[in-house]
Amino acid sequence: MDIATIIAFISPFLPYLVKLGTQSAEKLTDKASEEFSETAWEKAKAVWQKLCPQLEQKPAALEVLEDAANHPDDDDIQAAFRVQLKKLLQQDAALANEVATLLNADTPDGLSGTQIVQNVIGNRNQTINSAHGQVIYQN
Repeated sequence: MDIATIIAFISPFLPYLVKLGTQSAEKLTDKASEEFSETAWEKAKAVWQKLCPQLEQKPAALEVLEDAANHPDDDDIQAAFRVQLKKLLQQDAALANEVATLLNADTPDGLSGTQIVQNVIGNRNQTINSAHGQVIYQN
């Protein structure tokens, strides 16, 4: 599993995940459950439980993590977080495999990959007719 996929999944959850274990964690969990599906939130927490202890051991990663949580839409900060996470996962193949397994768990029909939800409004907009493997056919 590539780092970009892990970052894309975990980034929206960071503002909530970094505050787990604090006094306001219960309120945050409720808010996160409202914003994300329960399945996605539980998966994010499971991934976080694997990554967080390792990230916290590295001062540079911890600083970037806090920045990424506070600025989830900042591409530069997300890139810095991606670099730190990449270093961590390259140094620990077992951790990388555990995270990949967690992210691939509970996918429809046991398949891994990206789920696509499509809402098309208007005339002559492109739609996805079918997706096979890595190839997506558009109309």
